[in-house]
Amino acid sequence: MLKEALIEKLDYNELSNCMRCGFCQPACPTFRETGYEAASPRGRIALMKAVADGVMQPDQDFVDQMNLCLGCRACEPVCPAGVPYGQLIEQTREAIEEVQEHPTWVKAVRKVAFKHLFPRQDRMYRLGSMLRFYQKSGVQKAARKLGVMRILPKQLGEMEAIMPEASGTGLKKRFGTTVIPAAGERRRRVGMFHGCIMDVLFNETNVNTVRLLTEAGCEVVIAEGQVCCGALHAHSGEREEARGLARKNIAAFRQADVDVIVSNAGGCGAMLQEYDHLLANDPQWHDDAKWFAERVKDISELLVELVAPETWDALPQSKRITYQSSCHLRNGMKVTKEPVHLLQSIPGATYVQLREGDRCCGSAGIYNLVQPEMAGNLLNEKMQHVAATQADILVTSNPGCLLQMKAGIKRAGLEGQMEAVHLVDLLARVQKKAAQ
Repeated sequence: MLKEALIEKLDYNELSNCMRCGFCQPACPTFRETGYEAASPRGRIALMKAVADGVMQPDQDFVDQMNLCLGCRACEPVCPAGVPYGQLIEQTREAIEEVQEHPTWVKAVRKVAFKHLFPRQDRMYRLGSMLRFYQKSGVQKAARKLGVMRILPKQLGEMEAIMPEASGTGLKKRFGTTVIPAAGERRRRVGMFHGCIMDVLFNETNVNTVRLLTEAGCEVVIAEGQVCCGALHAHSGEREEARGLARKNIAAFRQADVDVIVSNAGGCGAMLQEYDHLLANDPQWHDDAKWFAERVKDISELLVELVAPETWDALPQSKRITYQSSCHLRNGMKVTKEPVHLLQSIPGATYVQLREGDRCCGSAGIYNLVQPEMAGNLLNEKMQHVAATQADILVTSNPGCLLQMKAGIKRAGLEGQMEAVHLVDLLARVQKKAAQ
């Protein structure tokens, strides 16, 4: 029964800490879009508590409202009581997943993705090799020419159209070693969290991350045995699978004996930084999880700390740059100023503030695939604000956000006028010149 599962999983004290003040409502994208109390963090917490208290039965409407949440956590910074809403929604989804009966095909897809693909980096690399063959062999061109993409759901077709060049070669093979020395005197021993999707679809961003760090005086360690961070699992109710992945990552980076664990993906970084909460009830792993979580930093934090502003060279031409913040980087890792500081440090670039750049773009992991209508509405509004900046470069710090922004540029007809890039890749452009 869902009620019993909720009582077991939910942190009831945190449910009770919600003061029903409503400060979360203006920050919540789904409340703003629908105007429904139940589609706000306050409303969802009230529903959780009502079910746990036996006041209402958890019906399909209850499940639908929990699934409609983006998990962007924009409600957390504005909550005066400090309610960890992100943890509550994940606990609720874990309870739902425990009792929910999916159609056979959904069960099969979830099992393949969450148990047999994302946790196995070797399989992710094989998938990357197949995608690369699809892109480079002429199959992709033929499929597009024949209109095959039109039979796919709209959101999948949009993602295929902007999919970056895949790689079946991870960081370890790219550098030929697991330890890349610092350029000059070593200032930090940094563990590089390469991610599962990042090392396949954004491998060049990972390579650029290592190069930025080594130039900044970091010895970079690609910890062997690291796996997916578990964020997609936790957001989808597969928290036990996420715990298993967390234990593997903690063991890998403990063995690597690093000072700092760096992430270049906001979604991954936020998950890594909360391993101590994820394993709070595991006495065997909690101390190690705390050690791990305390060392996780975003790449932008390290670069601001270690790299002097005058290090960056100018872009080839004067550019207008704007920034779409990653929700989990901002609301989870609490990193807000560092990316903007780095962008403003690039000589000759004009930084343009994006209106509501702190509001979710609708990507939210796989949200744009499972909730395409809401995600599409959020993206359309976002692109109106993006277009108003008249920027040449739209920067973000998370792979899902980057793909969503690329899709938005295409949808808004801004191709040729604007490009979307990861913060790391933009900095690599100016760092390479500065290092010559």
